[in-house]
Amino acid sequence: MLRVTKLTDYATVVLTVLAEQAERVHSAAELAERSRVEAATVAKVLKLLAQAGLVESFRGAAGGYRLARSAAQIRLADIVEALEGPLGMTACSVHDGDCGIEAHCGIRAGWQRINDVLLDALNRTTLADMLAPALAPVPKNPKAIPAALVPST
Repeated sequence: MLRVTKLTDYATVVLTVLAEQAERVHSAAELAERSRVEAATVAKVLKLLAQAGLVESFRGAAGGYRLARSAAQIRLADIVEALEGPLGMTACSVHDGDCGIEAHCGIRAGWQRINDVLLDALNRTTLADMLAPALAPVPKNPKAIPAALVPST
């Protein structure tokens, strides 16, 4: 199964909490409470997100964190790369020379195409998109669509 790490998932959750009240500075403790993610994990993701320029940190009694730019300007690719590094389905789809059989392998181009499609989807999806209400899934079987939702001809 292909999936992002829990740390990346938690970072996205913390960022959505920040985005809900983007104008405010939020303490790490508040973010942990509101996101229901452990405080130590929140502190770790905030550090990585700040290093990547996705959040700003403020010191002092009224210190805390806020988004460095609007949720509409933060791409999911930015979040994944901040937590996990460059996105790659395989080592060779990110860097040349990382594989001992690269010179004799015929599937590298295929993995690179898949990598490009995934990266494109992550680049087109923003944090603001993640805040939008979920759409009802589209049934794969057209017969499963309720009659009230079928357009009249």
